[in-house]
Amino acid sequence: MNLKLITRFFLASIIGLALWACVDESEDYVPPTKAEETALLSEYLDTLQNRGLDIDTTSMGVYYIIDSVGNGNYSYAGDTCVVKYTGFFLTGDVFDTSGSNTFQFVLEGDNLIEGWTDGMKVIDEGGKAYLIVPSEHAYGTNGVMDYYGNYSIPPNTSLVFYIEMVEIKPLD
Repeated sequence: MNLKLITRFFLASIIGLALWACVDESEDYVPPTKAEETALLSEYLDTLQNRGLDIDTTSMGVYYIIDSVGNGNYSYAGDTCVVKYTGFFLTGDVFDTSGSNTFQFVLEGDNLIEGWTDGMKVIDEGGKAYLIVPSEHAYGTNGVMDYYGNYSIPPNTSLVFYIEMVEIKPLD
């Protein structure tokens, strides 16, 4: 029995080494530089403007496009915002979504990227908008790594969020 166990372990080890040897290390992901991000963001914004979209900017530098106006109530620090959202890269690839669920947070009270905190102030209750968040107002030069050490959000990556402000619960 020990001989069978040793043989299986030995075969598994050889197969594992063979697979590891086939990995092409030249395909290691290299995140964009800040200059590359700036160029990609500029091209993205130019494309949107060329399509006739009205892009505004917050004082912090978060770009936004109002898709539909709600009832006029805006959120303030301490208010609870209830939203539905989809987050995607400039390529259009989705990296996160609330789906049909809502996501609830306290504005300027919960730990969110500053681009979200800033952008939420321009979306009224019932409104829908796109937030285009440069990396310095998102995850910066660090990005976000998953459990396996791969980037789920690379460094120097601008993010786009489609937000529906479902409800604003005032602080009181």
